[in-house]
Amino acid sequence: MSVKFDISFAKSAKISGGLTVLLKAGDGELAAGAEIADPAGVIAKASKIAKFSAKAMSALDLVAPEGSPADRLFVIGLGKPQDLVAHDWLKLGGIAAGKIKGADKATIFIDAPGAAIDAKAASGFALGMLMRAYAFDNYKTKKSDEDDKANGKSAKVTIVTADASGAKKALADAEAVAEGVNLARDLVNEPPNVLGPVEFAAKAKELEKLGVEVEILTEREMKRLGMGALLGVAQGSVRPPRLAIMHWKGGKAKDRPIAFIGKGVVFDTGGISIKPAAGMEDMKGDMGGAAAVTGLMHVLAARKAEVNAVGIIGLVENMPDGNAQRPGDIVTSMSGQTIEIINTDAEGRLVLCDALWYCNDRFKPRFMINLATLTGAIMVALGNVHAGLFSNDDTLSAQLTSAGLATNEKLWRMPLGRDYDKMIDSKFADMKNTGGRYAGSITAAHFLKRFVQETPWAHLDIAGTALGSPQDEINQSWGSGFGVRLLDQLVRDHYEA
Repeated sequence: MSVKFDISFAKSAKISGGLTVLLKAGDGELAAGAEIADPAGVIAKASKIAKFSAKAMSALDLVAPEGSPADRLFVIGLGKPQDLVAHDWLKLGGIAAGKIKGADKATIFIDAPGAAIDAKAASGFALGMLMRAYAFDNYKTKKSDEDDKANGKSAKVTIVTADASGAKKALADAEAVAEGVNLARDLVNEPPNVLGPVEFAAKAKELEKLGVEVEILTEREMKRLGMGALLGVAQGSVRPPRLAIMHWKGGKAKDRPIAFIGKGVVFDTGGISIKPAAGMEDMKGDMGGAAAVTGLMHVLAARKAEVNAVGIIGLVENMPDGNAQRPGDIVTSMSGQTIEIINTDAEGRLVLCDALWYCNDRFKPRFMINLATLTGAIMVALGNVHAGLFSNDDTLSAQLTSAGLATNEKLWRMPLGRDYDKMIDSKFADMKNTGGRYAGSITAAHFLKRFVQETPWAHLDIAGTALGSPQDEINQSWGSGFGVRLLDQLVRDHYEA
């Protein structure tokens, strides 16, 4: 269960028990509030004994400090305050949240000498707290002592900063982003017996509460549209597929929408080309792209983004029963292009190609960005530090790369080219669904590129970043929610009215 924070901002605060958090620069100067929290100079003495030099993101924890009105002092190092960037404030907030867990109240002074503390930095600090507070333990019947203490309670947190009024206005946006990220995390973390295509579609439908228009296409409707590629993946499962279309209309009626498409394979056995047993349980997260799109649409609606946006998620389960598609089968996509199935474990691109074509044909968007846990090959190339970026448009690529740097959801642009595209030509159909072992993430991108026509498009392969990525200051969850903040930043920077 996530820790709950009741966050408020104030220009000043009195300390009476509880936890007090202070920031300290590498030159030894403490943030405002030190004279109240530490009148006896305990921090300076403790820093010397512990050799605490206040390096960036380091910490010093003092219990029952002498002469302090606080029960506990927690000091976070800043290093050189002038070197801090926007994402660092999220990390600082995350470090503070990790210490507050289980506490009833906390006072945090963030106006550090030499640091540019504005409403954006203060709300970023709060966002880092809200993201770090997330935990997925819904199915644990026994909790830790700290979890039991926090269960059902909200820790009252007062963040003290000179621009309290500006930070308070910015907090609503931060809360919207945290909700969207945590929604994506929830979806990825849910067990596959609980979250099937129908249940996932129902989660998308809940966005109607925020003003999102949601339409769910059933198997019958997709057959009528000719979505043979998507339906081919689903035919081995007893759980029927769904296509969820989410439409946020926050811009002008005449404005063409921007579009986000997510791969939603709720569980991927590999089908007839079955995966090895070891690690197959992680394939409940093969819908990380759809989770990110759903989380993004929550953010845009919750913060009333001034943009028209469409989110489309193809929801299927890939299972190997007697009705499953086989290697050698040929399916016809909605575009009319035929596809030879070489490997049934190359299924995500089959789901996406029909969703991309449907999106482009119906909505005529300004651009399309798809997200997918598509290939293990991208993890071989980039590990879990960067997601792979493939695109037919340099401007969109540059915008995405910039948003990735701002949010620390980093992207690395990968090549496309005619020589790679030829690798998916088929002897028996218009194309085959895999080009073989080499350049696997690139040929997968080329497969998708055949379904976007001239529309500006980007494909984000998030196999290494959406799940099982390293835990850090703002994420302690297996499902990271990668892509939500990245795409929200893209919209903020370039596409809102």
